[in-house]
Amino acid sequence: MGWLAFLILGLIAGVIARIVIPGKQPGGFWLTLLLGVLGAFLGGWLGSVIFGVDASAEFWSWESWLFSVLGAIIVILIVQAIFGRRKTA
Repeated sequence: MGWLAFLILGLIAGVIARIVIPGKQPGGFWLTLLLGVLGAFLGGWLGSVIFGVDASAEFWSWESWLFSVLGAIIVILIVQAIFGRRKTA
């Protein structure tokens, strides 16, 4: 899978992850897309390291989508834990 397909997969994974996670997440649309792309890279890496799955083989494979969405959820939850609880004085 080329880098452009991986980028598109990450953008879609970010939107899906944002829908799956309940509550209000910090950041807007662009941050969601950026976190989705980072999550897709993270998910692809974790899938290959932990499970030995080549998630970058095909754009329409279920492994690519599953690990991309799971990676995006992980990244969004980390960002939410770091920045979501800030309160202004």
